[in-house]
Amino acid sequence: MHDDITDIPGIRVGHDTNFEAATGCTVILCDMEATGGVDVRGSAPATRETDLLNPIHMVDEVHAILLTGGSAFGLNAAAGVMRYLEEHNKGIDTGVARVPIVPAAAIFDLAIGSAQVRPDAEAGYRASQQASSDPVEQGNIGAGTGATVGKLASPLLAMKGGLGSASTQLPDGTLVAALVIVNALGNIYDPQTQQIIAGTRDPLGSSTITPNPFSNTTIAVIATTATLTKAECTKVAQMAHDGMAQVIRPAHTMFDGDAIFALSVGTRDSQQARGALAAQRVTMIGAAAAETLARAIVKGVQHARTLHNVPAAQE
Repeated sequence: MHDDITDIPGIRVGHDTNFEAATGCTVILCDMEATGGVDVRGSAPATRETDLLNPIHMVDEVHAILLTGGSAFGLNAAAGVMRYLEEHNKGIDTGVARVPIVPAAAIFDLAIGSAQVRPDAEAGYRASQQASSDPVEQGNIGAGTGATVGKLASPLLAMKGGLGSASTQLPDGTLVAALVIVNALGNIYDPQTQQIIAGTRDPLGSSTITPNPFSNTTIAVIATTATLTKAECTKVAQMAHDGMAQVIRPAHTMFDGDAIFALSVGTRDSQQARGALAAQRVTMIGAAAAETLARAIVKGVQHARTLHNVPAAQE
């Protein structure tokens, strides 16, 4: 066990990182068809293919999730992920072509490094090529490269955020894991001590600094070995937001685009629980997802390192 999302069989993670521009993208590839859901709580999201994950819509398989920097520009990296998957014969068979399903979400990292350099289709393709089941590198990597936290007063008073990942095994053997890009307007709190571990360096700010709130969003992927429906995945994603709210304060603001995807890689032909038993299982998985996401968020800032004069919590 790595204590990260690659503990889930069939999940591989790859990154493309640009330290000079302080941006990048991270791809979560599914070696088998996965069932997906999503829940968006922030009021400034940059997303792609989230409507498709609505339980009332037809397609119920996901082949990859893209988390990217570059704000809405960075969503172009999904084209490269699709190209990689098509080359590997992954996607929905439409009869004339296989169409890979790649939902995506982006953070705003244009205020650090270069605002003119963003992940593109080639970056998404390179990240897909690098995907592996090895332990996930955390901190300043992939979509977490330009992530920052604690910007309520001003981005100039922020600290470094980053990519974090964690996993949990339930008593019945079910695995639940999270991968998150921590790029919050709010501060990050240790859930045990309730002390700030990364955030605004000067809470009082300065009258000479003009706040720029458009530099936020925390995005995440939850994955589980349980066999879940689209509706159940959506509920797990919804419950996982509790973990975000536990350690990010404030969370889900008007200037955050907080979004969580959920993936089920369980065997589709396995016997599924129904009624109260199914509801109980989804509740347990959702609760574990929240706790695991909270740990992943803390790990993301703990592994971060100073970049472009934005200091890290652990330095």
